[in-house]
Amino acid sequence: MPDRNDLYELDLSDASFVKACGGPCSEGCVTLARIGADAWALGDSKRPDADPLRFTTEELSVAGIDPTRFGLAL
Repeated sequence: MPDRNDLYELDLSDASFVKACGGPCSEGCVTLARIGADAWALGDSKRPDADPLRFTTEELSVAGIDPTRFGLAL
């Protein structure tokens, strides 16, 4: 598992973000992208200028977020 500080050193320029919300998105949505073997970026489509937060797969799991639910492979 990557160190939390290492997650912020990963390059996001090729990251492909998908909508990762649980229902109809009328005003905006959380976005999620795989950025490494055990690393994810979580963004906010309402604030595209804000840097996405970075998480490990374990951290997403503890928060109840399953990337496969949004079409992303683990």
